[in-house]
Amino acid sequence: MLNQEKVFKTLANHGVSFFVGVPDSYLNGFCNYALENCGNRNIIAANEGNAVSIAAGYYFASKEIPLVYMQNSGMGNAINPLVSLADKDVYAVPMILLIGWRGQGETEPNHPQHKLQGAITPGLLDIMHIPYTVLEDDDTKFAEIVRKAARYCKDTRQPYGLLAPKGVMASADKPDHKDDMYPMSREKAIEVILDHLPENTIYSATTGRATRELFFLREKRDEMKIHDFLNVGSMGHASSVALGIALKKPERRVVVLDGDSAAMMHMGAMTMVSKMNASNFLHVVLNNGAHESVGGQPSAGYKVDFTSIAEACGYATFGKAVENENELIEAIAKLKDCGRASFIDCRIHKGLSRKLPPIIFNHREAIDALIDDLNS
Repeated sequence: MLNQEKVFKTLANHGVSFFVGVPDSYLNGFCNYALENCGNRNIIAANEGNAVSIAAGYYFASKEIPLVYMQNSGMGNAINPLVSLADKDVYAVPMILLIGWRGQGETEPNHPQHKLQGAITPGLLDIMHIPYTVLEDDDTKFAEIVRKAARYCKDTRQPYGLLAPKGVMASADKPDHKDDMYPMSREKAIEVILDHLPENTIYSATTGRATRELFFLREKRDEMKIHDFLNVGSMGHASSVALGIALKKPERRVVVLDGDSAAMMHMGAMTMVSKMNASNFLHVVLNNGAHESVGGQPSAGYKVDFTSIAEACGYATFGKAVENENELIEAIAKLKDCGRASFIDCRIHKGLSRKLPPIIFNHREAIDALIDDLNS
């Protein structure tokens, strides 16, 4: 991994001292250094398009080059503001894009959700006319690349990309940030939900730890996985997938196991409930106030009043966030037959209840089994 102190010093030497983005495990060294040392000059955004737009506003107010960081899977969120706001023929906004390059080559054979994104990442930058350099684990070369990128940004008022393959901006191990603010772990909360809803309930689990813990809970409990949709990619869209299922299958209970960061990434999806009220739809946000699967950087989850937002969007709620196992059981009992789409903000502590390996499964077989179950 590049020496992060030198990375930030090099950036500062070229006038880059404002950072905004969405954390990525391939960038966890960079993200954690920014978190610990940059104060309000580092903003963790709701999504990558949000980050590009904040960076644009910062440039307008300062004439300084911002840096936007993201995983390459988030480029889809960033494309619109990059081509319709930052482009030279619109408002000509210079910025450095630091992009974690997941799915490059054969680096992640067990994660097909990154395969196509990895293959097309350089091409997406080419299509947007954004020049880029692939970073290496070499501090001297990095300094020269930043000098080149900053000069390009200043001369052209255009973005420049830095692609970070595995190991360049991240340590081998992700930190496990534990706290005791709330007594429940995510795994315990999921287990309580499984225990108190019908066996044929359909679950749509968000990307990251929720999918992994649901998968291994099924194995621990010797239960079938045919009722589960594991949303291994497309962060923020598990609730929309679940709503589509719920609308077509009103006789089945459909539960979203969402995360706070995922819910905030595409919070507009919650407004669909007011238009398409599905009484069999339960949306649970497992809220630990962190981007846990990519390194534990804080989210705004604990500061957001999800319950009030959900009520305004048309959900029935428990009236407050649930903070322990008994409250979660009480909330499920209150809402499961309320006749409306319902929502629970379930507060959990940071950190893992146990160390789990990556999940390895045949994605096509898994989705075909769910499709067969839904159409039998």
